[in-house]
Amino acid sequence: MLSGRVPLRIALLYPPPWKISRPGEAPPPSGEGPPADHADGDLDSDFYQTPYGLFSLGAQAIRAGHSAKVLNLSGFAWSRVEEVIGALDADVYGLSCWTANRRGVGYVARLVKQLRPKATVVVGGPHATPLAGEMLTHHPEIDLITVGESEETLREIIHRLESRQSLEGIPGSVFRSAGQPVYGPKRPAIANLDLLESPHRHFDTHIVMTSRGCPWQCTFCGAETSWGRGYRSQSIPYVVDALASALERLPVKMIQIKDDTFTANQKRVRQLCQAIRARGLSFLWSCDTRVDVLSEDLLREMRLAGCQRLSLGVESGSQAVLDAIQKKISVQEIVEAAAMAKKVGIRVRFYMMLGNRGETAETFRETLAFLERAAPHEYLFSCLSIYPGTLDFDDARRAGWLDPEVYFRGDFQELKTPFDASPALAQRMTEWFAHNKGLRVGFRETAADFRRILAELGDHHAAHLDLAGALYDEGDLDGAARHAMRALELGHPCPGLCLNTLACIAWRRGDVPAMQDFFLRAAKTDPQHDVLIQNVHRARAWFKARGPECNAPLELDARHEFILLEKNAQPTLPGPLPDDFAVWNEPPRAEPTALTAGGKLRVIGS
Repeated sequence: MLSGRVPLRIALLYPPPWKISRPGEAPPPSGEGPPADHADGDLDSDFYQTPYGLFSLGAQAIRAGHSAKVLNLSGFAWSRVEEVIGALDADVYGLSCWTANRRGVGYVARLVKQLRPKATVVVGGPHATPLAGEMLTHHPEIDLITVGESEETLREIIHRLESRQSLEGIPGSVFRSAGQPVYGPKRPAIANLDLLESPHRHFDTHIVMTSRGCPWQCTFCGAETSWGRGYRSQSIPYVVDALASALERLPVKMIQIKDDTFTANQKRVRQLCQAIRARGLSFLWSCDTRVDVLSEDLLREMRLAGCQRLSLGVESGSQAVLDAIQKKISVQEIVEAAAMAKKVGIRVRFYMMLGNRGETAETFRETLAFLERAAPHEYLFSCLSIYPGTLDFDDARRAGWLDPEVYFRGDFQELKTPFDASPALAQRMTEWFAHNKGLRVGFRETAADFRRILAELGDHHAAHLDLAGALYDEGDLDGAARHAMRALELGHPCPGLCLNTLACIAWRRGDVPAMQDFFLRAAKTDPQHDVLIQNVHRARAWFKARGPECNAPLELDARHEFILLEKNAQPTLPGPLPDDFAVWNEPPRAEPTALTAGGKLRVIGS
């Protein structure tokens, strides 16, 4: 800290979607609870993940010498939210606002001002950015909205509060003057992302972002509104250091790279994969990208560096729909990209959509037939949601059938509606989706397929475990054991999964002592994998019920695919808060800095 400065206490919160009731509690007041048609599962697992931006904001505040906490309240009952805010005395409350939790953001902002009237409430995020003025109008408890990329904006807010200056006119913010929302000057995008403090030095999260922005502009996506036009990335050394920091803090060596389009710069990703291997970082990872920025040699480098799953924004199997949503890819490119990834053993997941502009009964049939042809390992459908900040939103508003006020009057989770489909088709898609929602399983390799992949990659640990799993399913226990052991010998980054496979093999052979030994080794060396935890619990219950003496059945799971089911723990997920969550420790000593337009650091106040 600079001499004479008093550090601020900054609480970065991810609010719930609405007021949630605990079992046995009275429901919230009318209109403040879940939508009338809400059902369990409507909020998918991704909703509950703390937005990466909160970790980045917290990291910048800590580096500037302030105390910062990130709290995930997304699954908390409202009575617990009241307890948390009542105990947590902060100077600044930063709230992350998405369309699904926009109502909860308003309720939390109101609660903060009731309990902490002198605190500053700042809201940012992909929903708040395009509706900043409207949010200030509807929520008088919010002091400021930060627009888009917010690290520099938050640092300036903190500096103004430290020096008791007005918060009006901060670039990248929307503030209130004479009761009316006023937009501050536009803040330039951060040109050199390496100058930001890495969140992985301070927070435990398996999500990593290495770039910002997307060069494309699909009609349903708001990336450009959040990040600005164009694409920016961190340098290879910065990313490798961030990955190393993340892995030091994670019990399961799996990471999800959540860039909008990870392989937008193929040369950069190829170099990154080579740097990961040169550094000796051993982990499994997934990423999201497009089909037209992939090649066979790139996918091979990715697999050898640990890539296990590739999630592709496919949306539709109809060329007419792809053209209408400005996807700028062809159906044939999708099929070829999936085949290239499968050739090196990368699991392929398609993200599909229903109800995009141009959707007809014929395009719907084309999409279903296309999935049979392309044969992804997994696919997941969603219904089109109209998000503020997208071309869909802008066009619907100009066409007169969408009023932004609906986001403040309606209690819906997200505005799910076909863009221009007929009522009959909309009803048909709704009925189909009700029976086909969730992750669907498609293509599965045989042991022969995995033998070809192993020959393609060479002596690769993850390819050996894949082959072991297929041989186990086909009943070749000796072959399965041989390849699972080889994966261990080669230093598989998740040895617990290899040992779990060996334990399942031992059980199938009737060798209960060997099964116990493998489970014990796994528990000592790599205990945090969900499938392993489930199997150990089943085995313990089986022993407790005198399973060996009674010859009782025991069901064990030998799966090992990339499934990151981490513990429901703060700050990544809305798990229980520690007992000392409201205690503010002494912040680290640091020189608070800011990025200049030229990409250099300067001390704030200089």
